[in-house]
Amino acid sequence: MAHVKSGGRTRQGTPRVGRRLGIKLFGGELAKVGDIIVRQIGSSFHNGKGTKFGKDYTIFAIKEGKVSFKIRKGRRFVEVI
Repeated sequence: MAHVKSGGRTRQGTPRVGRRLGIKLFGGELAKVGDIIVRQIGSSFHNGKGTKFGKDYTIFAIKEGKVSFKIRKGRRFVEVI
């Protein structure tokens, strides 16, 4: 006799699409105005010079330049210089 119930359709759960989170532009890459740099849940990365937060914590560029990642006081910042 089986010790675990069979994994039928009801126990597999509904397949869901991924949320496409992560870093979209890496350090040294050129960013244009409005380009998304990081998509995240919560503030793992903080906005620095030349960037702003969206309402879902997305960090995007507000000026043109190169993307750079810095660590200050234990926090990770994203800047466009």
